[in-house]
Amino acid sequence: MARLYSNENFALPVVVELRKFGHDIVTSLDSGRANLSIPDADVLAYATEQQRAVLTFDRYDFKKLHILNSNHAGIIACTDDTNTSALAERIHRLLESTQDLSQQFLNVYKPDK
Repeated sequence: MARLYSNENFALPVVVELRKFGHDIVTSLDSGRANLSIPDADVLAYATEQQRAVLTFDRYDFKKLHILNSNHAGIIACTDDTNTSALAERIHRLLESTQDLSQQFLNVYKPDK
């Protein structure tokens, strides 16, 4: 299962669902880094140091960081979805189908209705 780090804007109910699938997820709150206005570059550096891919809704800023330096443990950028179970399922399917997250920028979109 995947080793992930969810930044502070990521929905906790999705984290809970992903943990039920067996993924090892540390949140910014778990790590004592919540509500500190930590720059995205530092979030990515911390996750990389911990060998964890970042889970985020902040697609644009993390995409820029990836373009500047792809030497990281992975970034999974998601479109927010109020159906947290469905979002967790989409992320889980992506993780199951991806051998190695390192140096990858992956998108998880909310499906069109």
